[in-house]
Amino acid sequence: MRNEGLGSWPARRARKTPHRTALTHEGSTISYAALHSRVLRLAHALRARGVRRGDRVAYLGPNHPAFLETFFAAGTLGAVLVPLNTRLTAPELTYQLADAGARTLIHSPAHTPVVVEVLRAAQVDLFIEVGAEYEELVGRSIEEPIDEAVGGDDVCLLMYTSGTTGRPKGAMLTHANLTWNAVNVLVDTDLSADTVALVSAPLFHAAALGMLALPVLLKGGHCVLVESFDPARTLGLVEQYEVNAMFGVPTMYERLTREPRWKAADLSSLRTLMCGGAPVPAPLIEAYAERGLAFQQGYGMTEASPGALYLDAEHARSKAGSAGVPHFFTDIRVVRPDLSPAATGEAGEILLRGPHVMAGYWQLPDETAAAFVDGWFRTGDAATVDADGFVTIADRLKDMIISGGENIYPAEVESALLAHPDVAECAVIGVPDARWGEVPRAVVVPREGTDPTPDDVLGFLAGRLAKYKIPRSVVCVPELPRTASGKLHKPSLRRDHGSAQSPAPLDGEASP
Repeated sequence: MRNEGLGSWPARRARKTPHRTALTHEGSTISYAALHSRVLRLAHALRARGVRRGDRVAYLGPNHPAFLETFFAAGTLGAVLVPLNTRLTAPELTYQLADAGARTLIHSPAHTPVVVEVLRAAQVDLFIEVGAEYEELVGRSIEEPIDEAVGGDDVCLLMYTSGTTGRPKGAMLTHANLTWNAVNVLVDTDLSADTVALVSAPLFHAAALGMLALPVLLKGGHCVLVESFDPARTLGLVEQYEVNAMFGVPTMYERLTREPRWKAADLSSLRTLMCGGAPVPAPLIEAYAERGLAFQQGYGMTEASPGALYLDAEHARSKAGSAGVPHFFTDIRVVRPDLSPAATGEAGEILLRGPHVMAGYWQLPDETAAAFVDGWFRTGDAATVDADGFVTIADRLKDMIISGGENIYPAEVESALLAHPDVAECAVIGVPDARWGEVPRAVVVPREGTDPTPDDVLGFLAGRLAKYKIPRSVVCVPELPRTASGKLHKPSLRRDHGSAQSPAPLDGEASP
């Protein structure tokens, strides 16, 4: 039997480059030969404990070699990995474990307390703690090849969407989906066999796994795994390991610029700075350009494994604000509500098609059917396409504000706000209004050491945006709520700041 899935990757790399370093974690390194050995041993250990083809194996913990070993071991068996978000509560974890039908859970020691809570409610039979228990399991197992037929259409990963609206859904990503996404990344970026990638964004989200770790490992590069992002430590690791590739969200990159060592740090090794989750603000682009660095931005989603659009470094400044053009093996359409093509510059919904697009939502046939039209995945995101074919994300269609019959896309307003020198971060939401139905409100995080007034912030937008797009009020907050992947969590913003009542004393109303 032939294993054509991702479980075969460590074996093939071990044959080609057994001596090369695959992973580094907390100063310890694992070669490709050692990774292959550990994956086989773990796969045999899981099989001995009843894990079979199609079974779901969950993992709960920060970035660690055990995550990738579990990923490849499950793939070797034809089983399905279910990565769990480390920020979830016990009830949320219980829901996802039950929904996936996972009977095996591998978890970090730090999460043992929440696992104990989950144990009371979930139907999990096998719990394995990373550390002494995990190492004993791997160490005493056998290393023989496993004869299991795994094809490209078999589900490899059950990755739950962030759940920003309603219950999270499990996106079924096949071995082929993940492989084609990795191929797209390798075609459109300069990742190579000598790449040293700093993986500090969480692997339990699609971006760090699909846009960085898997393509680098497929190419035979070196992943430095970091359990959590720390800006000061990041600068040190870049220097220590001569890191040349990273992935992050704009907030992570902005925090690096606030480090005292930012201007003195040796960043000469860096060549690939991937950024996603939100458009990179122009001031941040300039801050990195001063260090001779350019961003490679993109747009994607869990359901696409996750890459869809990519903006290369060459166009980082000339097409600032754009998410780029489709990946090599990706098709994109921007359409009107009747599914006819939107005109150049006209906002419409993004439709997506390609071999990296998910097989569907786990046990949700109606939601799966609704998500596709004639083979195209409906993203629910609005965008415009310019004359050169570059796509700019307007916003989530559900986040669009309709004020007095006019469509307002928060992302456009947020981009204008971020040009204010005293605004570090911002978000725009709609609030009820008796006259206009709803009006925009800006939620702003001031830059350290500044104290912008609402009148100053709103006055800054005059002449930059049409009057109807300018927020009617401003809320100043110390930080914005975000998901574990760094994406803005707008439901929390709406809950905390979406009331029609007058804003808090720090806020100001825009002029009528």
